[in-house]
Amino acid sequence: MSTYNIYGEMSMNEKVEKYPEGHFIGRWMCIGILIISGIGIPFGIITHNYIFAYIGPAIGVAFGMIIGQSIENKYKQEGRIRSLTMKEKKIKKNVVIAGTFIFALGVFVCILFGFL
Repeated sequence: MSTYNIYGEMSMNEKVEKYPEGHFIGRWMCIGILIISGIGIPFGIITHNYIFAYIGPAIGVAFGMIIGQSIENKYKQEGRIRSLTMKEKKIKKNVVIAGTFIFALGVFVCILFGFL
């Protein structure tokens, strides 16, 4: 935990924790999906209009990106955001490839069941 002096500045003897680039955006996107979907699914069941359950994650991503980007910008101005290491870049690339594959598989399954 950091301590601040009377001027709102961080003490010189404390180490400032730095976060990787994109940390807060990803975290708040997950939080947004959970919150909006948590509201949309029961609301869709109550109203028998399941479109709320379908668009909930998309709206959650949008709100999460907005909130996460604002936090990220604040921390970047304070110098608390660092660039990704090579290992983190490799992990991020693999996650994007896996996510794209899973998304394509889901679209394929939906199209397949749609025509059966």
